Amino acid sequence: MYRLLKIPQVHLMSVGSSSQIYYNSAINLCSYCRLEHSIHSTKKGILQIRLQSTINTVLVPSIPAKVKRKPKKYAELLEVTENNVNNRKAAIRKMNASHLSLLVDKNGNKQSKRYDKNAILFSTTSPMDINHDHRIQLSDVDNSHDELGIMEDLQSSGISDSASLIKNISTLNAIPEEHLKNEFEDEENEEGILQNSKTNKRKSSKALQKELKLKKELGKWQVAKHQNELESTVRALKAYLNVCLNCNMMGRAYHTVMHYRNRSPKNHKKVREISIYNILLQAYASRGQYPKVHDLMEVIRKDQLVPNAQTYAAVYECFGNINVNPNKMQFLNKIYEKMKKSNITFDQVLNESRTKVNQYKNVLRGISLIDPNFVPKIETENESYSCQLVKKIRPETATHNSPAEGLMKLPDLMDRFARQIKSEMDGHVVIESIAKIDTSHSTVSSYRKEIEKLEENWRNDISSAFDRDLKALKKKEYHPVPNEMVLYPYLCVLNKEEYVNAIMHEIRKLANGSESFSPSFSLLRKRLGKFINDKYDILIKKQSKYPEILGNVYSKYGQWYLSCTNGQNSRENWHQISQEVSPNFSLELELSQWPTNLSRQIGKFLYKIILNDVKIDTNSTRLDREPQDLRPAFYIVWRHNNRKHLVKEVKPHPTLAKIYRGSNPETLSFETSLLPSECPPRPWSSIRSGGYLLLKSDVIRVPLFAIEQIKRLEVTPPRQLWPALDSLNQLGSVPWNINKPVLDLAIKIFRDGGSVKLNVPQPPSVLGSGPLLSQDSTPNERINSRRAQMELNRKKSEMYSLWCDAHYRLSLANHFRDKIFWLPHNMDFRGRVYPVPPHLSHLGSDLARSIMIFALGKPLGPRGLDWLKIHTINLTGFKKRESIAERLRYANEILDKIIDSAEKPLDGEMWWATSDEPWQTLASCMEIAAALKTPHPEEYVCRFPIHQDGSCNGLQHYAALGRDQIGAESVNLFPSDKPQDVYSNVAAMVDKLRTADAENGLEIAQILEGFVKRKIIKQTVMTTVYGVTKFGARLQIARQLKDLDDYPQDKVWPGSLYLAQKTFESLRTMFESARQIQDWFTDCAQVITTINGKNMEWVTPLGLPVIQPYSKVLPCRNKFMDNATDLLLKPNTSKQKNAFAPNFIHSLDSCHMMLTSLNCEHTGISFVSVHDCYWTHPCSVEIMNRICREQFVALHSEPILQDLSKYFIDKFTCDEKKIDADNLEEILSKEKLHRTLSNVPKRGTFNLKKVLDSTYFFC
Repeated sequence: MYRLLKIPQVHLMSVGSSSQIYYNSAINLCSYCRLEHSIHSTKKGILQIRLQSTINTVLVPSIPAKVKRKPKKYAELLEVTENNVNNRKAAIRKMNASHLSLLVDKNGNKQSKRYDKNAILFSTTSPMDINHDHRIQLSDVDNSHDELGIMEDLQSSGISDSASLIKNISTLNAIPEEHLKNEFEDEENEEGILQNSKTNKRKSSKALQKELKLKKELGKWQVAKHQNELESTVRALKAYLNVCLNCNMMGRAYHTVMHYRNRSPKNHKKVREISIYNILLQAYASRGQYPKVHDLMEVIRKDQLVPNAQTYAAVYECFGNINVNPNKMQFLNKIYEKMKKSNITFDQVLNESRTKVNQYKNVLRGISLIDPNFVPKIETENESYSCQLVKKIRPETATHNSPAEGLMKLPDLMDRFARQIKSEMDGHVVIESIAKIDTSHSTVSSYRKEIEKLEENWRNDISSAFDRDLKALKKKEYHPVPNEMVLYPYLCVLNKEEYVNAIMHEIRKLANGSESFSPSFSLLRKRLGKFINDKYDILIKKQSKYPEILGNVYSKYGQWYLSCTNGQNSRENWHQISQEVSPNFSLELELSQWPTNLSRQIGKFLYKIILNDVKIDTNSTRLDREPQDLRPAFYIVWRHNNRKHLVKEVKPHPTLAKIYRGSNPETLSFETSLLPSECPPRPWSSIRSGGYLLLKSDVIRVPLFAIEQIKRLEVTPPRQLWPALDSLNQLGSVPWNINKPVLDLAIKIFRDGGSVKLNVPQPPSVLGSGPLLSQDSTPNERINSRRAQMELNRKKSEMYSLWCDAHYRLSLANHFRDKIFWLPHNMDFRGRVYPVPPHLSHLGSDLARSIMIFALGKPLGPRGLDWLKIHTINLTGFKKRESIAERLRYANEILDKIIDSAEKPLDGEMWWATSDEPWQTLASCMEIAAALKTPHPEEYVCRFPIHQDGSCNGLQHYAALGRDQIGAESVNLFPSDKPQDVYSNVAAMVDKLRTADAENGLEIAQILEGFVKRKIIKQTVMTTVYGVTKFGARLQIARQLKDLDDYPQDKVWPGSLYLAQKTFESLRTMFESARQIQDWFTDCAQVITTINGKNMEWVTPLGLPVIQPYSKVLPCRNKFMDNATDLLLKPNTSKQKNAFAPNFIHSLDSCHMMLTSLNCEHTGISFVSVHDCYWTHPCSVEIMNRICREQFVALHSEPILQDLSKYFIDKFTCDEKKIDADNLEEILSKEKLHRTLSNVPKRGTFNLKKVLDSTYFFC
């Protein structure tokens, strides 16, 4: 009877003829031309009616996008049986770890004995030797030369300027396809030859041994896979439970935990984790639900889990909320006895009871039932550093000065705090655009009114659609007894208006976006889901009265910040004030971050509303507006990306784009997390707490799904991380202002159409339209026209990217023109430091740096004006090879040109425009002119930063590591009368090699005559030690050659190949010690990743753990969990090997910067950095230079390479007892591993102390 009454097909089969007619017309009527296209068969999709949607059309089956598939590779096999011999052809596939089981059957027999059409072939020649370079490939996609990969390589090579990155990628797109194809094949062939040369043939008698090894590898991988899945499930469950509990879905939370606890172990590992139970326990305890707490403790006992301090805290909190009887007291006594056996104290329990208001008080009340006389002990912590390099930095010897001394009073600072809190709660900030806007046209006002009307209607439609889709989702996910995690709670945890506002904000961004480019649909969904996650975090903090408590702490911290009286740093003071003001509530509130895949699912749900329910009348721009024709305002398009993939993107309807474009919007909207802070950032007191006030900031930037380094940081003693955190705090504590005269000039030029000469981006409209073809054009003319149009589109795309970059930067600078602001900082995985706000910071191009000045001014002093003049000449690049004295003399000689540049920047001689860094030169000229106008220049209060740059900093570290005398002299580690220019020296050597080849008749060498200049190879020399690849070097040189007007453009790519090869050859000749150390780094990385199968990791001299997050990525199919691929999968050996040397040097470079930062703060002078470029006030340049040299010597006086070798041996070599004595292959592999790791390159004879006397080490 039930089956007869419950007929789900009734709704589907009740489609009438009218619906069929509407369906046919709707599917074939074009949205734009309104012509009916060919009729498709509707039989397949006729029953797919949308029952819970405002769209009354049939759901059309999606047509898969056409993707050009990579050609399959085949191997010819000879199949020999007892009766005959056959030739067969088998497809070669790439293998991942899960395929190992295909090689061995359940009975241990070799799979190759049976014919299997899905057999995976490792090689067509010889068995694979896993001790050598053969790696198990886990991805069929070669991303080694795609745009994102090149972007990452260039960024890791030290190129942080967004404009340079855009131009490099644009140059890549301009290279002919056949050249790139040949290049890729050449590199693949080289790698294949290298691997084949290292392959040792194994005898067939060792087949059994290899089979056992494969089984062992499979077993290890399965264990790691299950452990990774368990950890991913636990992370997802924590987030899910917290959301359910905040939605008052207590029953759903409990049943979900029980489901994962009791699920079948056949396909899933049971989740029995004490941290999961603690979340439920605390929720029940805070509500005084003793029976639930009692039952959960019994479950914990049955699961044989060990309770921790947080578990006991929940029990005591429950008893602090209820009336106690003898039976309950007996239970509490048993809990206390167990706690004592686990050596957990009441103080430890109380320390875990500071996450919610009144929790500490209730736990203490519960403890008093056991021990009425208990008095909590005040927690004391050793505030001294554990690292020997910073032992001398102590509060009693410090001469700290406030970074904002005299800039403001405490009430003003707290007003700034309140504004920052509000903007973080709002999630985004609207600012005025500096783009030239014409509002005189009559259509502008009508378009703006149309937008207001549209957005009002959309808001109502979105609200209704959200209710409808949420109801449908609830019905879809309903289960009588809740079991698995579902999406519904995440869409109920906030007020409906928050979701509607998020959708409206997303619509405005899409409508105002570029017509030719959009982020991928996946990225859009993730960002929207992340925005909801941030809103949820803010909600939780508001519910716990976190902002009020934070304000009380910040008030006292602000008082200290404005005076800096006790010699302590910001982290120490923040911790001390937090303990005094809020002893019972911890500001180190750790919230469970939602998995990325979950954020995508939330974004997908909300984007479904954008795509299906946001409509626009396509006739709204017509005068008659009749008849009304409602169409989706946004739709999906597929665009080619990286030349070989189709990417799903979202595009506004042309009518909508026309309306928003015609309205000439006067504002821009930015997420708060992308903007500078209006008050001093919260100091980093731990890896989880710091940066913005309420918004979550990551102290370490790691790729998606890479959590191994985060886990390593969590188990690292806090004292070991303090030097790195304190350096971030010092850099973030510096207040900034905008250089208004320079900004006004830049805005004027930008609004007037930009300038190629002054590096102010022009809008793409200056390029005009492409060539027109006549009807009788020839095929060749059509081909040439198509190529010209593609080149035009490429140039327009590049120009638009650069224009947007400048537009955002200048608009933000204009927004902050009369404000003081701060830049929170964080690190990448190597320890390299970056400002968190990407658009407005001192880390950028020449124009970006020129508009930034210190908010705090200091008198020039006796030598400050001279340093301003020297700095100006340094920026021009005119006197690179001259001494400091000669640069100062030259500055005084051309002082009239400097003054002319300052007073008449566009109407005078424009001497500043001839500089290598014109905008920074102009800013420096203006500062000199202002100082000279005062009667006593030494008393002039200057806010202009002076830069001191390292001389090819990577090579400096290599020369110091190897104590290489020749290398040290080349990069100014050794004292000299004039600076050594390594770039000019390398260019001279390259040209010498070119001359010899030209005399021998090499055509490309003859063509390059007169073009081998310092500028051409500078970037390649600078980034070679940071691991730039041959392809990346060619790209850098190609861009420089392309910018030369008189160089033949058809020889750009061959010329770049030749110069890249000669540059590498020259560097290896000049820096022998650097080459040996770099080769040792590469050898270590190779044996560790191939023999051990581990990611490269090390600890910097300052104690920061570093792990290279390069693993093969496999997509996670689960909607609610993320897989930590760096923990599960074997490392990407090629990338691990190639990246280790540059990453290690980057980490040393960062250590030197951090040491300089901490000692400058200890001495009381200003300091900021752009990697190896250090900034300070003119009056303190000499002090900073002394500190910089001292800390470089101190850093390299440590046995860095010896310590690294010892760390590798301890970490990656195993005890001899654990090696199988019968396995000769394993013994030889471990011997090779130990031999390579202990083979530290020998040092030269350079005296490191000479750096202290080197004037041009940093200058």
